[in-house]
Order: sequence, then C-alpha cells, then structure tokens
Amino acid sequence: MKKHISNLNLQKSKAHKYRFTVGRFLQVAVALVFLVFTGRFLYIGISKTVSGQDLTKKTEQLYMRNQVLKATRGTIYDRNGLAVAQDSHLYTIYAILDKSSINYKNKPEYVVNKAETAEKLAKVLPLSADKVLQYLNPSHPAFQVQFGTAGVGLTRKEKERIEKMKLPGIKFFETQSRLYPNGNFASHIVGLATPEYNKKTKTQDLIGTMGLEAWYNDVLSGKDGYQISSVDASNFQTPNSVQNYQAPKDGNNIYLTIDSQLQEYLENRLSYVQSNFNPVSITAVVEDMKTGKVLAASQRPTFNPQTKKGMEKSYRNILVQDTYEPGSVFKVLTLSAAVNSGNYHPNQYYNSGSVTVSGSVIHDWEIHGWGSIPFSQAFPRSSNTGFVHLEQQMGAKTWRKYLNEFHIGQNTGVTLPGEQPGMIAFKSPVDQAVTSFGQGVNVNVMQMMQAFSSLANGGQMVKPQLVEKVTDSEGKTITNYQIKNVGEPIYSKETAQVVLENMQRVLNKKIGTGSVYRIKGESIAVKTGTAQIANTKGGGYLKGDNNYTFSVVGVTPAKHPRYCIYITVKQPRRMSKPAEVILASIFKPMMKRVILMSKNEVNDTTIIKTPDFKGMSYSEAEKKARQIGLKLAKVGSGDKISGQSIAKGQKQDAGNKIFVLTSGKIECPKMNGWTVEELRQFENLTDVKLDILGTGRASRQSVKPGVTIKPGTKIKVKLKE
Repeated sequence: MKKHISNLNLQKSKAHKYRFTVGRFLQVAVALVFLVFTGRFLYIGISKTVSGQDLTKKTEQLYMRNQVLKATRGTIYDRNGLAVAQDSHLYTIYAILDKSSINYKNKPEYVVNKAETAEKLAKVLPLSADKVLQYLNPSHPAFQVQFGTAGVGLTRKEKERIEKMKLPGIKFFETQSRLYPNGNFASHIVGLATPEYNKKTKTQDLIGTMGLEAWYNDVLSGKDGYQISSVDASNFQTPNSVQNYQAPKDGNNIYLTIDSQLQEYLENRLSYVQSNFNPVSITAVVEDMKTGKVLAASQRPTFNPQTKKGMEKSYRNILVQDTYEPGSVFKVLTLSAAVNSGNYHPNQYYNSGSVTVSGSVIHDWEIHGWGSIPFSQAFPRSSNTGFVHLEQQMGAKTWRKYLNEFHIGQNTGVTLPGEQPGMIAFKSPVDQAVTSFGQGVNVNVMQMMQAFSSLANGGQMVKPQLVEKVTDSEGKTITNYQIKNVGEPIYSKETAQVVLENMQRVLNKKIGTGSVYRIKGESIAVKTGTAQIANTKGGGYLKGDNNYTFSVVGVTPAKHPRYCIYITVKQPRRMSKPAEVILASIFKPMMKRVILMSKNEVNDTTIIKTPDFKGMSYSEAEKKARQIGLKLAKVGSGDKISGQSIAKGQKQDAGNKIFVLTSGKIECPKMNGWTVEELRQFENLTDVKLDILGTGRASRQSVKPGVTIKPGTKIKVKLKE
C-alpha cells in the first residue's frame, strides 16, 4: 500500500514538472513573440517603412485625391456665331445591388425597394417599370447593373430629375460627348469627335476623328488641369485641403465660313434628289469666288453626327477623298487656256460630229454633230470635237503647262483630312485630246472650285477655305481670315471675259446645253458636264443612260462673278427625269438663295481697317496683322517699325499685303509676281524710283534681289500678263 502511494506521488511529481516545463516554454514563446512584435512595431514606428514602402507616403496616398480637371473642347460656330459642334455633359445611370454597400452613416448605398425604384425611374428613362425591374433583378448575382442604351446619354436635366427622387443605390457617372445640334449639317466638313480612353490620365478625351474636328484637333482640344487635395475616411474633401492646383485651359473656338441658312437649304435640296432619284453620290459646293470662302458644302451619302445614323455607309468625304473625271465642265479650263495662248479663233469653222486622233475616233455627244460650225459655238454646244481641235492648236506642251498652272493633279491643301490629288493621263495624243473635254483626267471637287475661282479674279486662283477665324476661350481673335492666292495669274482679265461670255451662251435655247438653268431676270453664267464613268472591271467606260457623272457649274453675276455653285450627281438609279432637270432642282433654288443673300448683305467681312503699326516690333505687328487677316512685308533689316505703306484707318481687302519700314539697311526684294499696286507701295515707302514697263505682274527687275538700295535708286521693272 505504501509502495502504491509512493508511485502515485512520483507520477504526480513528474506531471507537475512536465506542466511546469510546458508552461515555461509557453511563457518564453509568448515573450519572444511579444518581443518580436514589439520590436517590429518599434522599427515601423521609427523607420516608417515596410518592405521598402514608406508608410507615411502610403497613408497620404490613401487620403489624397489627384483629380483631373477636364478642359472644355472648343466650339465650332458657323460664320454668324451659331454653334454647330460643342461639348455636352451626358451621364450614364447605374444601380448598386450589393447589400454590403453601406456608407459611413450606416445607411444603405444599394437599391432598397426595387419595385418603387423601378416605378420612379420609368418616369424619366424610356423604359417601362417592368423592364427597369428586370434590370434590377439580374439572373446572376451582380454588384451593380446598368440599364442598356436607355441609361446612356442622359442630359443634366434628366440626371437632376432622378437625383431629386433620392433613390438609394442609384448612381451616375459623367461621360464626355460632343453635341451636333443640327444633325445632317455639312457632316463631312464639320466632322466628328468621339471619346477615347487616355491611359496616362485614366480619363476619356474627345478626339477629332474626321473633318475639321480632326484637322483642328490640337486647336480645339485645350489642356486638362488638376487638383490634389485631402479626403476623410468617408471620401469627402477636408476643409482647406487643396495642396496643388492647375486650372484647365479650354480649347480654342473655330468660326466657319459656312452660312447655316444656306447650308440647311442645300441639305434639304440634296435630300430631295437623293430620295427621289437615288444617285450613287451627290456633291455640292457654294463659294465666294473672290475670297475662297466656302459658304455651303455637302454630299450624299451622308450621316447624322449626333445619332451616327448612316455613318457605316458614308465615312468617306467624297469632296476631297474621291477623285473623278469631271467631263465638260472642264472645258472652262480648256477654253481659258486656248484664248489666253492665242489659239481660239471664234469665227473659224470646223466639222463637228467626230474627229480621228491617232486612229481613234472621238465623237460629240450629238453623234452626227451640227455640220460645219464656228468655234464660237463649240463651248455652248459642248462639242468635244471642237475642243480636241483647240487642244491640237495649242499643242500638248502648251496645254500641259496650263494644266500645271491650274494645279490639276495637285492637292489644294484645303483643311480636310485625306485629300487625294487625282492624276492626268497625258502620254499619247489620244490621252492629250480627251483631257480637253474632261476625260482622262481625275480631279477632286475642291480642285475644281479652286480652278473656277480664277474667273472672278482675272485669272488668279484663290484657295478654297472653310475657317473664318480662330478665337481663344475668352473670345479673343487668334487668327483671322486671309485670302490665299494660289500660284500666279493663269490668264488675263480679257480672257476671263471671253470665257464668261461663252458661259452665258450656254443658257441660249437654240445652241446652249444649259437653258434649263436660266433664272428670269438674274445674271448668271453656266457650264454643263456629262462625264463617262470608267469600268473598273472590264476596262473602258460603262454603258447606259444613267452611268455618267452629271454636273453643272454656275456663277453670278455673269460679267463680274463673285459666287459659284458646282454640283455633281453620279449615276441616278431612278432616272425618272432628265439629268439636267435633276441638277436644276438643286441648282436653281440654291442660286436664287445666293443672289438674294448677296443683295441683302450689308457688311463685307473681308474689308479691314488698317491698324497703326508704327512703334511696334515687327513680330508684334506681324501677329496683329495675322489676327485681322492682313499680310506684312518687311523692308529694312531692323526690328522696330517706323513707317507703313498704307495709312492707319484705310480700308483693305482681307489678305492684302502692306509694306512696313524698319531701321537698318534696305535690300532690294525679289519683286517677281508683285502687282503694280504693291510696286507703288514699295516705291512710296522707300523713295526708290521704279520704272514700270508693260502690264500684268512683275516678271523681271534691273537690280538683283539682295543688293543694298538707297532712296533715289532707280530700278526698272518689267511686267508680264
């Protein structure tokens, strides 16, 4: 019995020692863990870093917000200040469904009553309450849901109506967008700007993707700003917490040369022809030929930039991106070249009907012709054979020189993306012959407008332009309109009058092809065109009454033209009326509107009062001149302006050149291409003596450019037409 008790005591002693050992071990382990954690906390507290990460900066980042302040994209206006493209704030609605979404006040941030929410949203969204409820009850669990296309593009007013309902869980995010309030309105000219994700700022930016929106994207875009501030645990900005701020710089505004009323009317007439005759394409341009300002321009097919309807079928801007054979309207160029080169003899006769060139027979549109007729009838009758004879009398070398001077096969540089220059087939005598009546030569619409502008400017082409001025976001003018002459004058004023007289005869009922375009009591001149369309599959040209590009160009007033309308209609697929009647349904109403507009015009925006440049530096004066639409020519090697050739306050046409005198030596300029008026300005400003011989523009000078000249120096200048 004693032995049993002794063994029991021994076992108790061992157990006690074991528990003691385990307890000690646990105490040591806990102490070590405590020491490690304490050491770690002390280390973190002192060094404020974990794994090389600065905790202070991490905490600041957690409660700091770097907000991008979006710049407003510049507005595009018509010439009268009517907005045609502007920034619009649109919103997308969404609903949070996850019940774990609770705000810091312990209130729900999710949809609480789905039925009630659906009923109220249906009053604003174009959805029934049942349809909204379907969105709020998705088949699979979702943190949040949107409402399809019906919940996208909400206006600020719609957003505010929903916010007033105070529906838990209903949220919005803003989307950048562009508003095109006029719908189908010079769509390919104005173009399109669409949202694109910016990886750098992690925001959406509006980017111009076509038309002027794309060409002037950098001008319109502006520059985003930013704001860095602190927030509390509930994500609300704390008072006086803004640490860094850069205001956004809004984009510049563009004013077009386009007149909205004229443009709207043009769109209406093009839609009429499109719906009634279904052509493959239509183009139409109205231009002030004196200045190059495009007053209206459009095409079919087209699209609505606001809804994007029709875009998939009409992405190309066929005014500049497509080239075509212009047909007989090209005879305006041929006749001017023949007259100016001395190869037009109106009373000389030729046999119409057909002519053979290197074994190939070229026919008139009237196969049997009109017998032996004078060249004075070749243009109004639109006789191809007559113009082949004129091309042969000029010779290929002379004719090609004029084609080059008309810049055929060269881009105009009009401010629209993707312009195609076209081409001239000119290798063989047959190639050369058919170019005389607008076949075998490919052009774009703006090339033809540029060529036609020479009729109003004594043979001087003027570049077509679409932008009147650029202003900053405060409305201050940055650049103003300047007329841009293209090359040197191609022909004389006398030649222009001969061509215009022939264009008036096109309206003659007996011999003209364009009598349908006559407008009683109005002074206009026209030329018609019917161009064959190349067969891209089998070679040659397409057959059939409607497989042509029909066209007409008209100017007014007839003797001293200022306005030009040029229309093309390609392959009407429902040709229920003659081609000229189809074209006239656009041409005559538009020409009447243009004439009425010209009679009602009070202010000529191309007339500018000359400012006082004296005392300015040349760079300041040049900037000022550019803003108001004038050009400066510097005389003298200094910088400060001491004189100017046109006195302050005198009225000038936009684009005119004004000479300014600075200190320092005066070098003889290169006078080639100067007008008599410009020569006289230079003479009066510098007190040199100019001996001007001939007529036209300066072509040669007796003192070489770069030679230092003094008051009283005599310089002979020879002019040439």
